[in-house]
Amino acid sequence: MSSSESNRQRSSSSTVESKPQCKALLFLAYQSLGFLFGDISLSPLYVYQSIFSGRLIHVQNEDAIFGAFSLIFWTLSVISLLKYAIFMLSADDNGEGGIVALYSHLCKNAKFCLLPNHQTSDEELSTYRKPGYSNRNIPPSYLKKFIEKHKSTKIVLLVFVLLGACMVICVGALMPAVSVLSSVEGLKIEAKIKNNNMVPFISCVLLVGLFVLQHRGSHAIAFMFPPIIILWLLSIFTIGIYNVIKWNPSIYRALSPYYIYKFFWVTGKGGWTNLGGVFLCVTGSEAMFTDLGYYKQAPVRAAFLSKNLSAVPISFYASIPDVLFWPVFALAALAAIVASQAVISSTYSIVQQCHAFECFPRVKAIQSRRWINGQTYIPEINWILMVISLAVTVGFGDTGRIVYAYGIACLIVSFVTTCLTLLVINLVWHQSLIVAMAFLLFFGSIEVLFLSSYCVKIPIGGWVPIVLSSLFMVVMYVWHYGSRKKYFFDMHNKVSMRGVLALGPSLGIVRVPGMGLIYTELASGVPASFTHFLTNLPAFYQVVVFVCVKTVLVPSVPHAERYLIGRIGPKSYRLYRCIVRHGYKDVYSHENDFENELVMSIAEFIQLEAEGCSGNLDGTADGRMAVVRTSGKFGTRLRMSESAGVEEGDSNNLPGALTVTSSKSPTLKKLHAMYEQESLELNTRRRIKFELLNTIYRDPLVKEELMELVEANRAGAAYVIGHSHVKAKWNSSFMKKFAINLYSFLRKNCRSPAVGLNIPQTCLIKVGMNYHV
Repeated sequence: MSSSESNRQRSSSSTVESKPQCKALLFLAYQSLGFLFGDISLSPLYVYQSIFSGRLIHVQNEDAIFGAFSLIFWTLSVISLLKYAIFMLSADDNGEGGIVALYSHLCKNAKFCLLPNHQTSDEELSTYRKPGYSNRNIPPSYLKKFIEKHKSTKIVLLVFVLLGACMVICVGALMPAVSVLSSVEGLKIEAKIKNNNMVPFISCVLLVGLFVLQHRGSHAIAFMFPPIIILWLLSIFTIGIYNVIKWNPSIYRALSPYYIYKFFWVTGKGGWTNLGGVFLCVTGSEAMFTDLGYYKQAPVRAAFLSKNLSAVPISFYASIPDVLFWPVFALAALAAIVASQAVISSTYSIVQQCHAFECFPRVKAIQSRRWINGQTYIPEINWILMVISLAVTVGFGDTGRIVYAYGIACLIVSFVTTCLTLLVINLVWHQSLIVAMAFLLFFGSIEVLFLSSYCVKIPIGGWVPIVLSSLFMVVMYVWHYGSRKKYFFDMHNKVSMRGVLALGPSLGIVRVPGMGLIYTELASGVPASFTHFLTNLPAFYQVVVFVCVKTVLVPSVPHAERYLIGRIGPKSYRLYRCIVRHGYKDVYSHENDFENELVMSIAEFIQLEAEGCSGNLDGTADGRMAVVRTSGKFGTRLRMSESAGVEEGDSNNLPGALTVTSSKSPTLKKLHAMYEQESLELNTRRRIKFELLNTIYRDPLVKEELMELVEANRAGAAYVIGHSHVKAKWNSSFMKKFAINLYSFLRKNCRSPAVGLNIPQTCLIKVGMNYHV
């Protein structure tokens, strides 16, 4: 074949491969119109109402209206554009943003992370560092040394991150209630509703529908979002132009900061106490930093209010021409649902990330679209958010007090982000501490000023996020504390290699056909659960694989670098280790292909080890561990074929394949066949038959080991996990006993490890273990 023909083939294959990527990119671009713009386009519904409440509800002064508009404009300019567009956009972690991403970014550049199973090989991932990264000629940071030296400062940093994460969850619960309730309140104008309970009732119906639809995934309903948001933005823009022309064309004079001074001169102390309402105009800026359409929202109502001062409480709907009221009302309700969808999705994401860092109880994360990474659905969190949203909607009944709670949560999230960015500027960007402190003083002082005005609102609704975040904080930190204690107990009680080698190749037990996958949190050593199992039942499978599923400090791990394969002990022991590495945005789902990929990876490792090149692979670390999927021969060591039924030990007469006979007795084969026919779960799983290639092996022991691996795979795999009972030591302090007992309670009442790992229940073996920590 000529070089030109081969180039054309490579070009055509790359074109075929790029089509799914282009499709995903176009879908995300289309979808972002609904998710991102929806979140930032609802402030006209409640910003002015929140500013002119309480003491300012009777303020009917044009200077106050102009001053509020000036405050909104400059808050948008400073917070949305200057902070987020210029600084935060560059503080991403390989394209991922948010509080957990900032924390991960810091942990990769300093020893701040409290995850105990970190390995040197994790730093060799292609996504661990940004392209062009170099740590040469970097001056030492005193702040970095101080935090790394003191464990207490690491804990304080983690608690601070968890505070921001808890507030993000509160925003996910409060924002749907605020947006839906404020959109439905328009019925009080046109429909003349007298019953005060009718608006909350309608809002609750919409909220229930919103959360019930979440199980279908955002992909199923995302195509409806962009047209709704586009029409909504066009409508508020048109209404804004209408009000500017009709009521006050000079409204743009209020862009001068002079009107901020006049606002506080007119309103006095009441202006300060209601200052937090201004911050509501930037609550969506974390989703979309540079949206110029944001500037169209404030003039929509300011021009109207400057000549209709008595309409402040219902200003948005009062500014709509009568002919357009019902279409705009319908769009407002739909836009509120769309914006809520974006916030709910971000809440799923933050919970998933906290769970990956062992800071949240086990939950079931489900991907809504397999070919688009990062979009997940968590049923438990969905129903918790729905209950909280319904509770605050029914309990408060109006937008005012819910807005106070929502504003405090958003402000704390913004302040936590600012403080973490200070560390990023100093430790990641390697700027001086003076520059980092200047960033904190400028943006932090503005946010603290807004937050101080909300302090007087705590008794009248602002207590909600404080109480909710306190509950979430206790649960999250206790889970993290208990998980670390359990891990260190496993490390302290793991089996020494000297003890394993003393047992001999048979391990002092009966080795039966099959493959045993032992799940453990340890990335090295043999867990105590294995010997505990052998003590009670002195028999195990002929091939044993210790599987460790761990999180590394990257958003996503490329599939080719996900598996680390190694050997435990001599070859005759048939003990292997597989470390499955995931990023904090990855959703673990081996489905039906995990066993197949594991067999191929072990076969590749055996061959590479025999060829003497396992130490030269990219990413090889930790002694005899290797990233085998980076090998150019991966997937060619064994012959694969689809299997329609239960294996009987034949080779299906495949050319070039060696027959591997099963060591099962006819009785066991018959029982296995009957069991698979009765088990729906096993019948629906994909069956792959592996065959040994008819090639000449230099070392006959390699062929023997590969044949045993194939035979074990044919006999079936069993998944062994520890069923832990964690208790505090009798001499522990009261606080430690409380934390450990709460951790044990959470373990018993949350998702089991088998569910989180997608382990088939029909192949599951649980080993009871008592932990006294």
